[in-house]
Amino acid sequence: MDMNTDLIRQLPAVGRVLETVGAKNLTARFGHEETVAAVQTVVERLRAAVLAKEALPDDALSPQAVLREATARLEQSCRPILKPAVNATGILLHTGLGRAPMPEAARLAVASVAGCCNLQMDLTDGARLHREHIIRDLVCGLTGAEDVLLVNNNAAGTLLALRALAQGREVVVSRGELIEIGGAFRIPDILAESGCVMREVGTTNKTHLRDYERAIAPETAMLLKVHKSNYDIIGFTKEVTIGELAALGRARGVTVMDDLGCGALVDLRTFGLAHEMTMAESLTAGADLVLASTDKLIGGPQGGLILGKRGLIDTIRRHPLYRAMRVCKMTLAALEATLRLFKNPAQLAQTHPLYFMLSRTPDELMRQAETLAAQLRAQGGTGIPACVDSAPRLGPVAVVAHDAFLGGGSLPGQALPSFAVRIEAPDAAALARDLREAPVPVVPRVHQDALYLDMRTVMPGECAQVVASFAAVI
Repeated sequence: MDMNTDLIRQLPAVGRVLETVGAKNLTARFGHEETVAAVQTVVERLRAAVLAKEALPDDALSPQAVLREATARLEQSCRPILKPAVNATGILLHTGLGRAPMPEAARLAVASVAGCCNLQMDLTDGARLHREHIIRDLVCGLTGAEDVLLVNNNAAGTLLALRALAQGREVVVSRGELIEIGGAFRIPDILAESGCVMREVGTTNKTHLRDYERAIAPETAMLLKVHKSNYDIIGFTKEVTIGELAALGRARGVTVMDDLGCGALVDLRTFGLAHEMTMAESLTAGADLVLASTDKLIGGPQGGLILGKRGLIDTIRRHPLYRAMRVCKMTLAALEATLRLFKNPAQLAQTHPLYFMLSRTPDELMRQAETLAAQLRAQGGTGIPACVDSAPRLGPVAVVAHDAFLGGGSLPGQALPSFAVRIEAPDAAALARDLREAPVPVVPRVHQDALYLDMRTVMPGECAQVVASFAAVI
């Protein structure tokens, strides 16, 4: 008899596997259909391996072995796809990694409202309220706005405000501010989707106040200013300030909206960075409406703030699209807790992860890098100068000066001095992939056959997890 035929006959039937010890518990955990499907998948895999004359362990065809593999498959299928990760890229607001890490206060707030809560209820008299009652006083106190709306992201806020206030009419915007950011999000496309007529003025590098003045006509509904986000125009340039634009809007009776994007609540110069206009500064300068993300410089959950004059906010709130874009109770809870931290800006470096990262000194980062490098060498990496490599996947490990960046479309040209652990590897891309696929993913920067772990974005408490992930993959 052919050996393959004999092995095929040894494959256990699905029913026999389900009769083994432990199969009942597996069915109780995952359900009968899922368990049967997993066992069938294992049996078919073994059948294909036998036909391909692959080498198999001695007990691979036993019902117990089939059940073990089926169990592993079922447990793997139940692991969360969304999981915590270590951001070692040096990009503080990394979109792929969820942008700003939320403060502990925000995380606790989300858990506290998972059940029933007063999302839209006045607990004094039981009356129905707008959801923004949770954050209105905080936002208005921090920015000077008269009122506020919260939608699911800043792009939604831009679309909603344009649709509600300028549909079918002209919106004047500088050619130098017709931006495209991540995910092919383009201002001209948003204007088209909102039903507005775009009237671009100026040139790529220079736009003057007179360009806006000449463009205003009876059909003009809005003057729009847009943060340039991920790029700078330098050299022979001219840009109209929001104050100049607001004065023109008041004189001509035209609404002025400032799409700030990142939306700073504090002066970034406090943290050694270039100035980024705050929401309060834009409103003080005369903007009628200001738009901003809540998961960038605010560092909370994803959301989009629309703040400014009460009459305009009321008009936007009445638009049918607002209901389609509003946020859930957990977003509001996290944002409320995050905003409260800005009432004491002197303590942000202690209470808010983003501002902790911004406040760390190069000396602190170097010491953390040296400690982590020593731990990784103990896992199999070599020091500098290089000696005999004891682990083929991990080469020399060194501490090097490195540049971090804020990211998120804010201050694109400003590097933050940092230190990184540099790890040479025979196949750096493959090692980086395996680190990303570790139980707790570690995401490094890869450059010229080396991995860089930037300490600006690795929290001190995450270093142990970095070591554990390296140990798992090497």
